[in-house]
Amino acid sequence: MTDPLDLQLRPITMSDQVVLTGGDSPFDDWGPRPPDTQPPAPDLTGNGGLAVIDAASGDLLGNVSWHWVHWGPNPESANPMIGIWLRRQARGRGVGTAGQRALVARFFQETSVNRIEAHTDVENIAEQRALEKIGFTKEGVIRGAQWRQGVFRDGYLYSILRSEWAD
Repeated sequence: MTDPLDLQLRPITMSDQVVLTGGDSPFDDWGPRPPDTQPPAPDLTGNGGLAVIDAASGDLLGNVSWHWVHWGPNPESANPMIGIWLRRQARGRGVGTAGQRALVARFFQETSVNRIEAHTDVENIAEQRALEKIGFTKEGVIRGAQWRQGVFRDGYLYSILRSEWAD
């Protein structure tokens, strides 16, 4: 499956940090990042992130990120949980689907992980659609797991397995 968008993932720079502030959607409440905050690492083996770029224009559209979770004590039981944040002008154009698809492809091509997860607010329909278009399966409700807008909120846990990935 191909995306109509030509996106690139690249390391986040210090100048990107000012633009990638968050805090401008109903699902963002972390607020602006200080401009001197170090960008996340692009290395897939640790927690990190990458900028999502429109390849044609070079515009910064947002970022994808990940952190590692463990379902057992051995290293083989670890998997990344991915996420995406998009600038307002990038939303509703398929950028979320394309950006996350590119990140999932990287993990399956460049690492030996068997599982990739994503978590989204139960009200974030756009993210649910994006994950399902990529091939993620909704596994269930994660009750009261995320602090947003002054309360603990429910979310959906999604995953995709290496055997389900068809790039």
